[in-house]
Parts: sequence; structure tokens; C-alpha cells
Amino acid sequence: MNFGQLLFGFSGRINRGKYWLAILIFVIVGLIMGTIGFFAEEAIAFQILNLIVSIATFVAGIAVGIKRLHDRDKSAWWMLLFYVVPSVLFGLGGAFFFYGLGAEAGGSIIAGGVFTVLGLAVLIWAIVELGCLRGTVGPNRFGPDPLAEVVT
Repeated sequence: MNFGQLLFGFSGRINRGKYWLAILIFVIVGLIMGTIGFFAEEAIAFQILNLIVSIATFVAGIAVGIKRLHDRDKSAWWMLLFYVVPSVLFGLGGAFFFYGLGAEAGGSIIAGGVFTVLGLAVLIWAIVELGCLRGTVGPNRFGPDPLAEVVT
């Protein structure tokens, strides 16, 4: 599997090693863009480049996550749980913390804490599911086992 297929292909399966390689690539790209942004400040060319790189990284992250879920024999619909639910829960937690939604200040802090902890729990589950657990042994409905020995 080449880097284009690893980062932008939505079918097949990838193992944990390739998943973490993709994460490393995302971190390196983020560090490079942060460094360029530090020196470029508010240059319009950098803002356009940053938008393009951000969109590409977002799409690649979804593609890598989907292939990793396929290796775990799970549908791509699980990405909604792992990407959207933590964001919504953290957003609700922040809204309760910072805007005092609720009947009283103490209740807002407790509700904000509960939503934040729930968001963190789903995020930890996603990290364990995608990055730590071994995929299905042997072929599954999404393709052959990426760790299977190639017989020549």
C-alpha cells in the first residue's frame, strides 16, 4: 500500500502500525504548518495553504480511521461516534462551564464536568479501538488480513 492509498483511500484494511504511521505524518505536517505559520504570521498565501492542508489532513484522517475500523470488522459509521460525539460532548461541557447553562452556577459546573468526562471517555475508547486493539484475524468482509503472511 502506497502513501496515497494509505492516506486517501477509503477501502480495505490497515493494521495498527500503518495507523500510527499516518498519525505520525499528521503530527509532522501539523508541526511544519505551525512553524511556517509562526513566521508567516498573517500572510494570505499561508492562510490559503493552511486551509488546503487542513482539508487534506481532515479527509486523510477520516480515510485512515475508516480503514482501521474495517480492520476491526466495524462499519465506517462508527466514525460518527468517534469523531462527532466527543466534539459535541466537549462543546456542551464548555457551554455549561463558560456560559453557565443551567439553573445555578453549581449545577452548571457539575453538568459541564459530566459532559467533559463523557467526551473524554468516548475519546479514550476511540484511541483504544483504533490504535491499540488488533484487527480481525484472517479475512473479513472488508478484505484480507493486513498482517497475513504473503505466500509466494
